[in-house]
Amino acid sequence: MHPTSMKNRAAKRVVALTALVATSSLLLSACSGPSGSGDGEGTGSGDVSLTHYFSDAFGEAAFKEIIPMCGTETGATISNGPMGQEAFKDSILVQLAGGNPPSLASYWAGAKTASLVEKDLLRPIDGLWEANDLDAVIPSGMTESASVYDGEKYLLPFVYHYVGLFYNPTVMADAGITEMPATWDELMDAADKLKANGVTPFALGSKDRWPAQFWFDYILLRTAGPDYRAQLMSGEASYTDPEVARAFEMWKELFDKGYFNDSPNGIDANDAANQVSGGTAAMTLMGTWVTGAWDSNGVEPVTGYDMFPFPEIDPGVEPSALGPVDGWIVPAKGANSESTDQVLACLASADAQRTMALAAGGLAPNVDADMSEQNQVMQNAAKIVAETPSFNFNYDLATPPEVSSEGLNMLAMFVDSPASYEDFLAQLQAQVESLY
Repeated sequence: MHPTSMKNRAAKRVVALTALVATSSLLLSACSGPSGSGDGEGTGSGDVSLTHYFSDAFGEAAFKEIIPMCGTETGATISNGPMGQEAFKDSILVQLAGGNPPSLASYWAGAKTASLVEKDLLRPIDGLWEANDLDAVIPSGMTESASVYDGEKYLLPFVYHYVGLFYNPTVMADAGITEMPATWDELMDAADKLKANGVTPFALGSKDRWPAQFWFDYILLRTAGPDYRAQLMSGEASYTDPEVARAFEMWKELFDKGYFNDSPNGIDANDAANQVSGGTAAMTLMGTWVTGAWDSNGVEPVTGYDMFPFPEIDPGVEPSALGPVDGWIVPAKGANSESTDQVLACLASADAQRTMALAAGGLAPNVDADMSEQNQVMQNAAKIVAETPSFNFNYDLATPPEVSSEGLNMLAMFVDSPASYEDFLAQLQAQVESLY
């Protein structure tokens, strides 16, 4: 549970956003306007509106299949409202606070969903979960981390991603690296070889702030461990703790040695991925979604790109997987609950999740989804997640939304000036204490 003052501050932000409702009518109508529907031959009835942030080309391709499929299966008329992620973040809060939410909305598992549950803005889905025996197809570890809040289920996992070190096999081989690093020392040795061969070891494109978080996440997880990181995310530990300082000092050393490209905050994640596929950089720490862009550009898996887990740093620290889980939430004031539940059950199905995962370069939570078409890199990623004891959400999904925004700002400042990390951490801790 987050402290009461954080709840009150977050609640005030939602209340403030209601003032935007009157001026957001065009935006909201765009979210609820139909772009696809079922044929009315199923067993359900009614209109079901979806608002979601799967608005890129991959999401568009997936929903061209999913909307008709679920419409036919349920008999519901489904309106499909995709939005860009940044617009979605505020728009959904406006709709929830204004009492005119969609029937279903996509959302990020973790602290963002928890903040909505704390404000009683969501309807629990335990009944749907039990009626459709989702415990048989959604792994218990994912259910506990992504779906359960205050003892009830509120989010249906739809697609998830794994963050790993994606690399160019040819570039690595040219530098004499044929076995991928399994320890931090081996990773540093590989970076030395790559730099000596005229290649940037790690591509980072943090123009949009969020790509930098994965380095902090993994270094802290591999040194202080997932329990400590959970305490930091909830405000029980401090950004001025030695555990955090150690993680930043290790990260700073990579900048000091010139292992990153110049001006990471001047390019975005796609630019960094292009550096890797183009051979000017060897690796990028990124989520499995990067494979979708490479695949569409004709970069071949295994030969053109591959992936390995972030290596061990301190022996004995519990291995942890990292990444986001995207799911569906049911607004408490949404309409057509019977049809909504039928559509939500369809979105939980193996077919719908297979379609989404294949299109988005993601992984399907439903274990019955046939992912045999997925390339070997993605299948290996799924295997890594299955064999790793814990799954952790990346920084901006693991800590309360207002804290994560300040934290991402701090990471951007660190990338520009690594030597000043102690000052940045002290400033962030002061901001966190004022929020809590």
